[in-house]
Amino acid sequence: MDLWINTDSFSQPSHSILSSSQRQHEIFRLVQKRGSCSISDLARELQVSGETIRRNVRLLSEEGLVLKTHGGVSLPMESEEPPIMNRMLRTVEEKKRIADAVAAQIEDGDSLIIDTGSTTAFCAQALRNHSNLTIVTNSSYISNLLATRNGNRVFMTGGELRPHDAAAFGPSVISFLGAFHTHKSILSIGAVHLTKGCMNFELCEAEFSKAVIAHSDYVILATDASKFSKSGIAKVCDLEEIDMLVTDQKPNPKMCKQLIAKNVKLTVASG
Repeated sequence: MDLWINTDSFSQPSHSILSSSQRQHEIFRLVQKRGSCSISDLARELQVSGETIRRNVRLLSEEGLVLKTHGGVSLPMESEEPPIMNRMLRTVEEKKRIADAVAAQIEDGDSLIIDTGSTTAFCAQALRNHSNLTIVTNSSYISNLLATRNGNRVFMTGGELRPHDAAAFGPSVISFLGAFHTHKSILSIGAVHLTKGCMNFELCEAEFSKAVIAHSDYVILATDASKFSKSGIAKVCDLEEIDMLVTDQKPNPKMCKQLIAKNVKLTVASG
């Protein structure tokens, strides 16, 4: 998808003509919002048959994104997105190593776009001794951390801040990015799949990442190895659109072979 899709518009009476992919996005969004939904409620809200809902739920369940229950669907615990400070307490040492390896790729005076995420938050911490950086970010945490120090210039995207990570998303954010083109970008990700590429669990995050890739010369993906071979709900890009993957463990041989084939530089920040 090349354009921003406002999922709020899915609540209008056009549900019945949604594509299967769009309908799955909407089902997943509703389950994320509510924790669980009945098949009948989803069918009524999306104005389609119960069988259509069950078919789409089955596809989401096969990806491990939702859990089928008797007469309904719920969100698996591992798919929930906890507050960013809680996520920063997970695999701390691994994320610090990744962050240090990413920071080594950044030179004083570089211009960067940095997205929101626990790993990119650690990357921002690792950049605190860099100077004269120009940073564009949708994360208030990263903005506060790197602004007003060492001659940095920080541009915070506009828009409403999400409650769980104080990050901004929406059409105004995508529009704001259009005013910039940076040397490099640092992206977090929800899943790195062998054939499906880079994916996220929120459509707004995927759309933001797509815009970042379009407005930077060199894309650095920072992720821990737990994201390999997972599948998200919203595609960000194919592997060849990433220039460097920085992680804490070497991926499996198939993934390594694919990265080489796609000209993605792999950097393993081992302990």
